[in-house]
Amino acid sequence: MRFAPSPAEILHDFRADENLLVDARGVCMNFKMPTERIDNLKEYAIKFLKRKIKYKKFEVLKDVDFRVPRGESLALIGRNGAGKSTLLKIISGIIRPTSGIVLTKGNVVPLLKLGAGFDYNASGKENIFLNGAMMGFSHREMQQKYDSIVEFSELAEFINAPLKTYSSGMVSRLGFAIAVDVNPDLMLVDEVLGVGDIPFRKKCADKIEELKKTGTTFIVVSHSMSQIMTLCQKGIYLENGMIKMQGDIKTVANAYLADCKALEEAAAKKS
Repeated sequence: MRFAPSPAEILHDFRADENLLVDARGVCMNFKMPTERIDNLKEYAIKFLKRKIKYKKFEVLKDVDFRVPRGESLALIGRNGAGKSTLLKIISGIIRPTSGIVLTKGNVVPLLKLGAGFDYNASGKENIFLNGAMMGFSHREMQQKYDSIVEFSELAEFINAPLKTYSSGMVSRLGFAIAVDVNPDLMLVDEVLGVGDIPFRKKCADKIEELKKTGTTFIVVSHSMSQIMTLCQKGIYLENGMIKMQGDIKTVANAYLADCKALEEAAAKKS
């Protein structure tokens, strides 16, 4: 009889395998949702204190297992609500799974919501150093990266202005410029590759391709199949929080597209 490895054994094997960047075992994520509508904070507080709020468990991810070797980028594919973005947040450490283990190594950069974690009362320059510190870089290291970040973002004339004066596009450009300049081992991308106007989007795509060639591994959520097919070698097809299929990207993407077509045809017959 073969027993499942213990968390300590999984950790030991993960540390010993220099080629492995992500190891996820039995990942489950549950959220509690109120069973009744509560219209305002006061009503919620009263019911919460009286313990009168009833919840139902909502399973977002169910027993998800996968591994990501260095240099083998992975696409998370599935319909809205399949659990893709939640899984990225777990890998990045933003949220912890209800159960299961997710191990990562190297410099992990989450490119989930550009500008998340920014201080909007601080200047663009101050936010560059703030974000660098959050990713584990020293002030001196960020000073060395500062000029290239500003140049890439194309925000030199605004860099000393507070972020609250920036447009959403400017914030996204600054966030992207910081993220791609820190030489990540692993980059987590959630629908944020189309940043700014057409010339800047081309610049972002070129930078992503450069990172890929220099060894950065990506885990990507995107509804752009052309983007996924270009960037990733492997894919995971999530459905209702579970892995329906995983393997080479072409096979997984084709299976997902076939299911989408079948659902569209079924809906057309009903209408």
